[in-house]
Amino acid sequence: MKSRSGALLAGLVLSAVTAGCSARPDVQQAPPLAEAKAAGWTLIEPGGDTLCATGTPFRFHVRQGDPERVMIFLNGGGACWSGDLCDLATEPTPYTPFADMESNQPDQLDGVFDNRAAGNPFAGWTQVFVPYCTGDAHLGARDATYKTSAGADVMIHHRGKTNVQAALEWVYANQAAPERVFVTGGSAGAIASPYYAGLVSEHYPQAEVIQLADGAGGYRSPGISGVLEAWGAFEALPDWPEFASVERATATTEDFFRVTAARYPDLQLARFDNVDDEVQQSFLGLLGTGEPVRALLAANSADLARDIAGIRTFSAPGMGHTALRYGVMYSTEAEGVQLADWVRDLAEGRPVKTVSCERDNSCD
Repeated sequence: MKSRSGALLAGLVLSAVTAGCSARPDVQQAPPLAEAKAAGWTLIEPGGDTLCATGTPFRFHVRQGDPERVMIFLNGGGACWSGDLCDLATEPTPYTPFADMESNQPDQLDGVFDNRAAGNPFAGWTQVFVPYCTGDAHLGARDATYKTSAGADVMIHHRGKTNVQAALEWVYANQAAPERVFVTGGSAGAIASPYYAGLVSEHYPQAEVIQLADGAGGYRSPGISGVLEAWGAFEALPDWPEFASVERATATTEDFFRVTAARYPDLQLARFDNVDDEVQQSFLGLLGTGEPVRALLAANSADLARDIAGIRTFSAPGMGHTALRYGVMYSTEAEGVQLADWVRDLAEGRPVKTVSCERDNSCD
């Protein structure tokens, strides 16, 4: 399994650890929106308790646009929950450890970040891009010391909640009353997106908040609850009584959908996945689960459809991993529905249906 998953994990982080520190705009200390660059991205270093996994600085990106329409994107890039997985000496490293890596630069991505792309649903929106560098699906609240199989200690700062909260505080300070906020994320960021959509809804009761998880719907494994505990995912939570219904010993990533849906039943929740996603299959293997991701995705989707009447999902053919960050977003379709059109309707608050390649026999 190592050789198969190794290539997939290498593709997930997109670049080698040592290749991450490329040229970037000047770092700024949380400038007001009026000072953000009109034509490009501004890099903001919030400081405070924010940190990446190995102690390097956390930074996020803002592109000025319509102040009434804000898209918050949580980037992905693997995960780690043991000494061997978290150790930077592991090749390929199965998570993105630095905010400066190329995969964490929105100006290097396509899809929703290409304002020149015809049909981009978010062209002209204010965009906040939150890099991923903590190995904890943006949910961590604990500094952990893991031991490798060789007996070495590996200290990891699982500061996912602190880092995202810093980006949200900037949004709150600079966007007084947006009309529409789209909270989304790819891969690991998809896992956290329903939780942060709930936080945004709490801060902006006047806004229409929409959530979309991109590429994390197939994670169904008994090992998930232990990983969430290792990260401290159920620490530093808001005082929401809905979390009392989550049994930590058997918690799943879908529980974050359930909690947010129970607290904010009018919030539109949604997910996109390729039914044979190779990266999700690889990480399921690391969790000790070998069942095909397609079956696990279908089971998760059925459970959420039962528990959350309004959730909508788009299951597309193929083995790809996430769509919003890439040009493939504009060519993906199922049941005659173009993904870009489906996302646009979501973003504009128009009703969408659940779409699946299983129904038009286009999955294979």
